[in-house]
Amino acid sequence: MRIILHGGAGGIPGEPAPRQAVMDDAADAGASESDPLSAVETAVRVLESDRRFNAGVGGAVQSDGVVRTDAGVMLSDRQVGAAAGMEGVEHAVSVARAVLEETPHVLLTGDPAVEFAADAGVETGVDLFTDETRERWENADAPDGSPSEHLAWLADRFGGSTSDPTAEAGDGFLPALDNSEETSASSGRSAHDVRLPGHDTVGAVATDGETFASATSTGGRWFALAGRVGDVPQVGSGFYASPAGGASTTGAGEDIARVTLARRAVGHLERGCDAQTAADLAIEEFGELTGSSAGIILLDDEGFGSAFNSDGMQTSTASN
Repeated sequence: MRIILHGGAGGIPGEPAPRQAVMDDAADAGASESDPLSAVETAVRVLESDRRFNAGVGGAVQSDGVVRTDAGVMLSDRQVGAAAGMEGVEHAVSVARAVLEETPHVLLTGDPAVEFAADAGVETGVDLFTDETRERWENADAPDGSPSEHLAWLADRFGGSTSDPTAEAGDGFLPALDNSEETSASSGRSAHDVRLPGHDTVGAVATDGETFASATSTGGRWFALAGRVGDVPQVGSGFYASPAGGASTTGAGEDIARVTLARRAVGHLERGCDAQTAADLAIEEFGELTGSSAGIILLDDEGFGSAFNSDGMQTSTASN
């Protein structure tokens, strides 16, 4: 078994060593599994349970104060499962796997997806807040009212990651959540100008030499309109696999979806590129088309590939 995983593209994390240790443990756990789908699920579940990553526990909060999780998985025979907009579900990747294995569908969403998760044996009703995310939300002064009122409020707030609550202000590039005019001691700028860590997600791609499996999971983006679903559970955007290899993406979700980044990268594999060349080409094209930031991991029969145009993206690989 060979596996590669990422912990999200965005700002430089404030505590990269502990994050890398978790990712290495996740990769080792995945590589010890007997099949690629179990490998990516196991690896992603480790990251979903760690507050340093924006998936599962510690996920981003939407405009109504709810953390909703999304995930998708795909095999190289084009079996697909995805789930989105789930409140209280830590292990979205396991729900996506259940959709693939137990239903005739590709994607389930919202409360019915949560009900399905419970019926499939995935724990629901989990408190996905951490101390850091709860404090950030409580300081946000979010409005009650209609979606249009929420849209006006989130206009200069949408974005930001919770992947590493210990990251220093200024590590990323998205608007701060605090609108006060107090000066940030760490940056010397007003708190309104402080930049928070960038958007991110977690994902893995694995192969046993015969089958490829891809998985991506996320807690979304801070202050998205309630009900927003990004690229992660969309086939070909957040994840994709074919007989040529597999991909998992991370970054600016709306733009990733607009260019179907995962499918674009696997298409380069199908045209004969190796994994690293395909990753580089896909991110170069993404940047030219959108002007946004993203990252991608790829796996083919020969090796691993990864690329990003954000400030950073941690990855880990393992073989067994």
